[in-house]
Amino acid sequence: MNNELAKKIILPMFVFIALLSVWSMIANSVDDFPTPTDTYVAAFGGTNVDGDEITGVLSDPFYIENQDDKGLFWQILESLKRVFGGFALAIIVGVPLGLFIGMSKNAQYAFDPFIQIFKPVSPLAWLPLLLFIFQDINMTAISTIFITSIWPIIINTALGVRSVNEDYMNVAKVLQFNPLEKVVQIILPVAVPFIFTGMRLSLGIAWLVIVAAEMLTGGIGIGFWIWDEYNNLAYHNIIIGIIIVGLVGFLLDLIMGQVADFFDYKKRGRA
Repeated sequence: MNNELAKKIILPMFVFIALLSVWSMIANSVDDFPTPTDTYVAAFGGTNVDGDEITGVLSDPFYIENQDDKGLFWQILESLKRVFGGFALAIIVGVPLGLFIGMSKNAQYAFDPFIQIFKPVSPLAWLPLLLFIFQDINMTAISTIFITSIWPIIINTALGVRSVNEDYMNVAKVLQFNPLEKVVQIILPVAVPFIFTGMRLSLGIAWLVIVAAEMLTGGIGIGFWIWDEYNNLAYHNIIIGIIIVGLVGFLLDLIMGQVADFFDYKKRGRA
């Protein structure tokens, strides 16, 4: 094991131990706050401090009791369906719009003020209006994700277009490329890494938004599951839910990062 690899393993372990220590101190200071041991038992099952046998929420994540009572696997799957629904819409609309804005100064002048106004609006501000429009939990969640995750795709796509070397554009003029040929042969090879960077940011925002959206809209999903556990005073399950949300978000970012690196010709060239 080389020195660099050892650091990547050992240093996070120190941080993990420190976090467990802080967690234990909070549990000792706050009444009924779950300890790391309580949370582990609640997750994987075992015997609690009172000697009761506990079935962990992760011991059977695939169970289906009824339409509203399902295991964590189905909660996460439902959330991911909504996330990728809104994310796909953001790509379909955001990439062409970003290309248009990047290629046209007039389009940039027209759209930029509205992008800057709507980009910082919280997803929770959109939820009541969208719920009123659609009267449907799924459509409300998907449309909220779409509205709040589209901006990184538009901005990064436009940035990628503007980063194309002017000499390449002049070559396109000399060769009398039509707009489609210009986009496919000149712009996209340069802009694609920027587009995927925007998509990576967008997917992270989408996963962040879905938890908040489901807490307010209800139904099935990891966000509503966490809120429901709060109503049941099952605080250890809230911590489990937070960890699961973080792990799933980490995996999504890791996968999207690998996809972005694959389409980044600079990184592929260095490899």
